[in-house]
Amino acid sequence: LGDSTSLAELMSRYVSTETGFGVPKDGWRICLAHEFKEKRKPFQAKDVSLSNMIEHVSLGVRYLRWWYRKTQVEKKAPFIDMFRALPLRQIYGAPLGGIGGGSITRGWRGDFCRWQLNPGMYHYKTVIANQFTVCLRRGGQTVYQQVLSTERPPTLQGWNWGYCGEYAFYHALYPRAWTVYHLPGQNVTLTCRQVSPVIPHDYKDSSLPVAVFVWDIENKNDYALDVSIMFTMVNGSGHKDDKSGGYWNEPFHLEKDGESVSGVLLHHQTPVNPYTLCIAAREKSGQEISHQTAFSPKGTCSALWSDLMTDGRLDSPKDSSPPTQKGEEVAAALAVSCSVPANSHNSVEFSLAWDMPKITFGSRGRIYERRYTRYYGTKGDAAPSLSHYALTHYSKWEESIDEWQRPILQDGSLPAWYKSALFNELYFVVDGGTVWVELPEDADISGGVRPEDGGLPAQPDVVKDYGRFAYLEGQEYRMYNTYDVHFYASFALIMLWPKLALSLQYDIAGSVVQHDPTERLNLMNGQYSPVKTRDVVPHDIGDPDDEPWVRANAYLIHDTADWKDLNLKFVLQVYRDYYLTQDEQYLKDMWPICQTVMETELKFDKDGDGLIENSGYADQTYDGWKVTGPSAYCGGLWLASVCMMCKMARVLNCESVYQRYRDILERGKAAFDKLLWNGKYYNYDSSGRSLSNSVMSDQCAGHWFLRASGLGDDDYQVFPKEKICSALKSVFDLNVMSFSGGQMGAVNGMRPEGVPDRSSVQSDEVWVGVVYGLAATMIHEGMIEEGMHTAEGCYRAVWERMGMAFQTPEAYCEKGIYRSLAYMRPLSIWAMQLALNNRPNHSKTTDKDVGQD
Repeated sequence: LGDSTSLAELMSRYVSTETGFGVPKDGWRICLAHEFKEKRKPFQAKDVSLSNMIEHVSLGVRYLRWWYRKTQVEKKAPFIDMFRALPLRQIYGAPLGGIGGGSITRGWRGDFCRWQLNPGMYHYKTVIANQFTVCLRRGGQTVYQQVLSTERPPTLQGWNWGYCGEYAFYHALYPRAWTVYHLPGQNVTLTCRQVSPVIPHDYKDSSLPVAVFVWDIENKNDYALDVSIMFTMVNGSGHKDDKSGGYWNEPFHLEKDGESVSGVLLHHQTPVNPYTLCIAAREKSGQEISHQTAFSPKGTCSALWSDLMTDGRLDSPKDSSPPTQKGEEVAAALAVSCSVPANSHNSVEFSLAWDMPKITFGSRGRIYERRYTRYYGTKGDAAPSLSHYALTHYSKWEESIDEWQRPILQDGSLPAWYKSALFNELYFVVDGGTVWVELPEDADISGGVRPEDGGLPAQPDVVKDYGRFAYLEGQEYRMYNTYDVHFYASFALIMLWPKLALSLQYDIAGSVVQHDPTERLNLMNGQYSPVKTRDVVPHDIGDPDDEPWVRANAYLIHDTADWKDLNLKFVLQVYRDYYLTQDEQYLKDMWPICQTVMETELKFDKDGDGLIENSGYADQTYDGWKVTGPSAYCGGLWLASVCMMCKMARVLNCESVYQRYRDILERGKAAFDKLLWNGKYYNYDSSGRSLSNSVMSDQCAGHWFLRASGLGDDDYQVFPKEKICSALKSVFDLNVMSFSGGQMGAVNGMRPEGVPDRSSVQSDEVWVGVVYGLAATMIHEGMIEEGMHTAEGCYRAVWERMGMAFQTPEAYCEKGIYRSLAYMRPLSIWAMQLALNNRPNHSKTTDKDVGQD
């Protein structure tokens, strides 16, 4: 589709020739003056077809009643809000911070505009006073002072707003981002490099809630300049709580190991989850740090502007500010001044940290300690130390990031769009409402069943050593560790932070044996059933507005006993994870749980042909798409799971189990082929209905996991290669190339005559994460060009045309609408990288690349 053409569109309004200091070639680049032409709206009830609306009218009534009780009576946020979907704001950039300590998103125009400090709960507010400002002085006189923002807000009128966005561009290659500002008429270029400690296989620094801003200043004049960069920050996140009173700021200075940092602490002492923000700068020879402890971010704020303009420095009062009164807000400012010789360069370094060591979720139940407290304590006084560590160690972070990214960026066989997508989609590991906490000393994750009874240890070593990890299905679908979606997203974790992937698996495994008999209304069918059925994998581990890990299963659409694919996906991930990590203890611990869930699945083999049957809805992933009898998706997952049971039994020398599942596999393969193969691809289901021969883009998901786990050939071949290739070709020809000119990825369902299947609200959607998984499957089968083209359509649509950077949605249709912004599943792009690593004649990856620590 053309890398250069797309780049030219996003950069078409850039009028400068400046390329910035040290900005890489690869990544996502956009001029600050760019306006996206395509404007989409979120999926709403009015977008449902009349036939689907009639079919689900009772579901709608039940949802409305539940929604009213949740929002109006309980005063809580529903985990899926169908009436208040997020509007599309085409503004987001790379999030700040490490994994699991909260996140703050800085938009591509420089605004601090998305906040997730309370775990899993998002606040979408641009805090206009949070800015960087530049002051240029020559011969003791200020010649230029500008807020580096294109905004012209109604407040803070004493500041010089309205920087011309045509002279700046943003470049993201996560976990770093660069903003290049050419200062018109000044012959000066500023490059702000944003660095967050998101480092594969690093379980210490990657947990830190901190980011660094390095400002490189290029003076291309034939005379020297004195340059000051000022960082302003409000005590809060723009939430109404910011005005509740009792917040204060104080300056600090910390010297350690011969390095000094200075800054301002912004104490935000809310009754629940109090925290401290910290802006800091590194002291360097020839530079001066100054500050303003407190100013009001309302009114004109002329005094602060004049203070900087007078001499390029701030007054630096020594005392703390008084606590704010109710209705009052307070902000702080930090400035670093340096001299930049003629035709030369200098740099200044800032950090932003936030210390919220102890967290509680919406139920206000158990208190959890974030992972970084293992190194910085739980007293809430760690912000100075975090800032000092970040400013003195970020260069080592960058060395690690370069070492990780370099082999992929230097691979000439990979297109530029893919390199951007691969790294930038990782934003969700941090900005997916992610929590990473220490395992409490009294915790028992086994569900009460010990190893001698077919269960787990109370505190498995990997969970004890690396903590508990959870991330949301999406910022709008607020459920932690939604397992059917994690199935796709898990490739990023198992390849980059495998200990977190294994820890999550232990949590899920422990919940399998649990039973919660509490009766709960299922919104789909109007019937009551237990919250959690024993011996099945849960849909999720809970809503952050309640109590994840304690009150699991936020989902209300189906009974957990109906989710056939969740058990299968557990088994598939267990062996895939073992294959990539070679962790034998993990496999031994998971083996009895695998046998338990497979026995549950075997109950659905009604006729004993080795193939499980569906009833009602296909599975949790495609819960809006009706199916009858065995289906390509669930049937394929089932056969792949049976195959992996055979492999695991052989690894663990369980010959009787091997023989049992080998027999099931042989019978199941024959039945699957007989019932679903139509000569070109696998039918959607075996019902014989008019739509049962629809072409499902994800029909080879089971085979995908076999390939990703080193299986699929010889004794462990389930699906004949020629049939898989034929099915993938059908998907490419119909779901990809016959949909929207072949430039939007693969539509979920396609009729063989070449029109989208519109039988459900999901069948005519494109699911970005499914497309990346499909592309990985194609690459495994040598269809590299087809796989890359398929995935490219999604990247171009989302990142370049729709303006959904750093908020990749679950789904979009060909025109008009999208569904569920900032979604977990697109992390599956890392499955493409795993497939590319396994290309014939491709230099083999190291152990570290595939998940070993």
